[in-house]
Amino acid sequence: MSRVKIAIFLILTLFAKGIQAQNSTVEFISSDIFVTSIETDIKLQFDAFPDSIKEQIQITLNGKKQLINWDNNYASLQTRLYESTTLKAVADTTVLYEKELSPIPLWFSIWPPLIAIFMALLTKEVFSSLFVGLLVGTTIIWKYKGFSLFISLFKGLFSVVDTYALSALLDSDHLSIIIFSMLIGGMVTLITLNGGMKGIVSILARYARNRRSGQFITWLMGLMIFFDDYANTLVVGNTMRPVTDKLKVSREKLAYIVDSTSAPIASVAFITTWIGAELSYISEGINQLGIDKSAYQVFINSLSYAFYPIFTLGFVLMLILKKRDFGPMLKAELKAYAANSPDSLHNSSHAPQIMKEIELNTGVKGRWYNAFIPVMVVILGTIGGLVYTGYDTEVWHSKSIDFSSKLSIIIGNADSFKALIWSSLGGVLMAIILTTAQRILNFKDTIEGLVNGFKTMFNAVLVLTLAWSIALITTDMHTASFITETMRSIQLNPYWIPALAFVFSALIAFSTGSSWGTMAIIYPLILPACWKISMDAGMDINSALPVFYNVVSTVLAGSVLGDHCSPISDTTILSSLASSCNHLAHVRTQLPYALLVGTVSLFVGTIPGAFGVPIWVLLLTGFTVLYLVIIKFGKKID
Repeated sequence: MSRVKIAIFLILTLFAKGIQAQNSTVEFISSDIFVTSIETDIKLQFDAFPDSIKEQIQITLNGKKQLINWDNNYASLQTRLYESTTLKAVADTTVLYEKELSPIPLWFSIWPPLIAIFMALLTKEVFSSLFVGLLVGTTIIWKYKGFSLFISLFKGLFSVVDTYALSALLDSDHLSIIIFSMLIGGMVTLITLNGGMKGIVSILARYARNRRSGQFITWLMGLMIFFDDYANTLVVGNTMRPVTDKLKVSREKLAYIVDSTSAPIASVAFITTWIGAELSYISEGINQLGIDKSAYQVFINSLSYAFYPIFTLGFVLMLILKKRDFGPMLKAELKAYAANSPDSLHNSSHAPQIMKEIELNTGVKGRWYNAFIPVMVVILGTIGGLVYTGYDTEVWHSKSIDFSSKLSIIIGNADSFKALIWSSLGGVLMAIILTTAQRILNFKDTIEGLVNGFKTMFNAVLVLTLAWSIALITTDMHTASFITETMRSIQLNPYWIPALAFVFSALIAFSTGSSWGTMAIIYPLILPACWKISMDAGMDINSALPVFYNVVSTVLAGSVLGDHCSPISDTTILSSLASSCNHLAHVRTQLPYALLVGTVSLFVGTIPGAFGVPIWVLLLTGFTVLYLVIIKFGKKID
């Protein structure tokens, strides 16, 4: 193809398009956010170019010819950028397209979550902290697109809303959580107005005669609703709050018990909404290894190394039974015990509430079934929805799989968000029927109560939206890659890999506020790396498998630990919401307990477990250490 022919084609193209600019026939359609050392996909669309012209097109980066793949009118390539690079599409000597690519330094990716976290801890105000973290991230992105700092700040301000907040709300799973939360909020309001909550309180009060029994019942309910952490948090927190208020248990302690029973039990239970995600993450990691184990078998074998969830559940129970607390939680408990009412404490200027309080209606007769029936509809409806959406005829009729495994596989494959929405809607409808049928409220007042319940969730929805937006910007800026690349560069004995996996999973979950997102990132990277390092170290399969199982479990455990410690975690936020506890107060009081259990899990469980110490010895030792800490540093409230 001669240069003249190319020129003639371009002239005709320009004429047909109304004498537009030369590169108007070429469009850059891939993401324009680049991060140093991260593999990047670059894609250009060439409109109206004949094949004879395409054959002459070359794409260069800083003058170096790149290998490109053509798919109809699309040309794509993969590369890693380490400095500002000029992208050019050239036909012969004619430049068809040119763009300057400026990658963001990878270490900048940690700024948005870190700034959000530190501001939240320092200012004790979560909305502005999350917003500033987002604004820092969007400003960095626009600055490295070639704009001045002032223009980048201006554009970044709008990107917070029109790009990240909007994308967070357009995610179907996020919308499902919002709808489910609003429906649960509406149901709780109705069962409060119709006397159901009052009836439950009067019954529970027979057993919750003191602070210890009230907290124990809360812990026990947390174990009973094991199948989903969101349902666990919202149902237990909202149901037990009036009881613990009456017994002068601080809402910080209630939020801690709720938060520390929801994710830990949901992450290790056999029948849970976590199973499907965990198995899919594990599968991605073991597909390349040739291990003669299914993802489900790997998960089951790894549970014996799940020290953090197990120790957390036991630690909470020991605190309750010994009636002791220490650190910030002790101060919160003393304040609640001395306060005239929890409302006077939590409505003070020093502890602004995230959620509007839903008060018991003292003018209505207590009817326990008005609360019990809707809550059971939610619980049984969730289980039924999980079975319905995950049912597989082949699995159910298989003779080689026992009943519990069938049920676990079916629920693991279920659509948990649909099940939650269906069950919560059923709970709302049942609450409406019970309220109107007994003529406690007329239909108009019932609907107004329902809408008011929706309104109480607004602050929580706002915080969740900002937290999800932070997670999106950390994905775009490859925050997790910064941490995981650091981990992969360290070469050491394979027996230390579980400890590293635990620490880095906790760091990523803390930075991103997402345990599931952390598992999705870490599992496909660490599992093949762990297996390869073990094989390179001369270990046989029987020796490598325990280390491998330990890594599988520590990624899960570290993700839950980081999620517990992070102010931007959705489960941490929901625990504050359900308990009507100031969010930062919940984080501040829970953090020392979570870090203590995490430290014991690491040094008493994960590390010696990797070197072959029997599991029962580690569990006994770990619980003994936690018990001694409670006895040594804990003080009784009453």
